[in-house]
Amino acid sequence: MKVGFIGLGAMGRPMALHLYRAGHDLAVWARRPERIGDLPASICATPAELGHCCEVVFTVITSSADVEAVALGKDGLSEGMVPGSVLVDCSTIAPDVARRIADQLRAKGIHMLDAPVSGGEQGAIDATLAIMAGGDAAVLEMVRPLLECLGKRVVHIGPNGAGQVAKACNQMIMVAAIEAVAEAMRLASASGVDRSLVKAALAGGSAASRVLDVMGERMVKSDYAAGIEARLHHKDFGLVLAAARQVGVPTPLAAVVGQQLNALMAQGWGHDDTASLLRVLELE
Repeated sequence: MKVGFIGLGAMGRPMALHLYRAGHDLAVWARRPERIGDLPASICATPAELGHCCEVVFTVITSSADVEAVALGKDGLSEGMVPGSVLVDCSTIAPDVARRIADQLRAKGIHMLDAPVSGGEQGAIDATLAIMAGGDAAVLEMVRPLLECLGKRVVHIGPNGAGQVAKACNQMIMVAAIEAVAEAMRLASASGVDRSLVKAALAGGSAASRVLDVMGERMVKSDYAAGIEARLHHKDFGLVLAAARQVGVPTPLAAVVGQQLNALMAQGWGHDDTASLLRVLELE
């Protein structure tokens, strides 16, 4: 199958490689051509050109505005994709933006799935991502073999926008857990207790979790080199809180975590790991 890919960052590049290694004919477009490097793919001059030559196009882009521009803007995908083709957006964007893009593409006979992913850079490398899909169930089945090249769990959540709602829920839980681990590590060290031993003990009990394993280890080692940059979780939390406001849902815990992420960003740590939430707590 001729598959297009836009967004060749820490997540997108390994995802594109998995599709190529599965035997698909890969084409790419990059705003910064140096990102393409030695990727075994045809290079297109515009998203429209990419869309015209591909049956399915994947996007993994940072912001709602950027996804909308790539999909619907001048020389965007909608100017090239033909009726019956599919856009699979694996970005994390606002649910209402996902619905708006899908509606405009549908008017041209183009299908769209919002299919955000969870699992981080390592999950993308290992092809173990969790994929939360919003859109028509029949369209999901059309592209499921492609998605199964990228992840082990593909769940149809509901209509367009539902995948992004699920991703917002994921981010609420995950980043709140990072903050909880940070507070636990801060309490341990402030009490004169070795936080590496506290982490080891917690890992054997009911507080055990992937977040404790990964982020707790970073905090124990004071290793704040980015896995996923904190600025991305900060961006995601803006989407979470906006989505909650739109439907009138109180999210007091998420609001506090959002404030901590704001403090992290104010310290200039946005390009470091979100484990830097511990550093926020250590500020005098």
